[in-house]
Amino acid sequence: MKKILQVLLLAVGLVMTGHAVLTPMLMVIVMITGDFLAMSLTTDRVRPSKTPNSWDIGKITSAGVLMGVCFLAFSTAILAFGKFQLHFGIASLQTMTVVGLVFGSQITTYVIRGRQQLWGLRPSAMLVLSSIADVLIISTLATFGIAMAPLPIALIACEFAAAIAFGVVLDVAKIPLFTQLRIE
Repeated sequence: MKKILQVLLLAVGLVMTGHAVLTPMLMVIVMITGDFLAMSLTTDRVRPSKTPNSWDIGKITSAGVLMGVCFLAFSTAILAFGKFQLHFGIASLQTMTVVGLVFGSQITTYVIRGRQQLWGLRPSAMLVLSSIADVLIISTLATFGIAMAPLPIALIACEFAAAIAFGVVLDVAKIPLFTQLRIE
């Protein structure tokens, strides 16, 4: 879901700005922060099924595509806000985009890690520490302009708040979506 999102976001960004909204360096940063989170998922708490599962890959893929479209909409909204409201140049738009991707990936991971509500199962300490590290790393890089254009800390905090709001909305939509697709 996240890799397809990045490709589509590059296309949307190119149409919207006329430039690539992610540089190769920023893509590496997104991959590194995403990989730390993905590895820490192996330590996460899970609730076993009461009965054996039979995975319907078509339904799981459909749910992933729909959630990915929501993540694309969130990422596009951040880019559009920077372009049309803040009138940022491409360098600042690239930073906003990468920060939004990292924050959005964090919250999306928490939303999709279980069938229940976001707060239904406490995450492992390693998962939480990985998330804190990822958020601090990208926030520090963006604030001080390391490998990207600097952004004001207030804007980064607003992106973080927007990602949390996106996560709450996505979590509310997840349960009916899973029910409709009969993902139990």
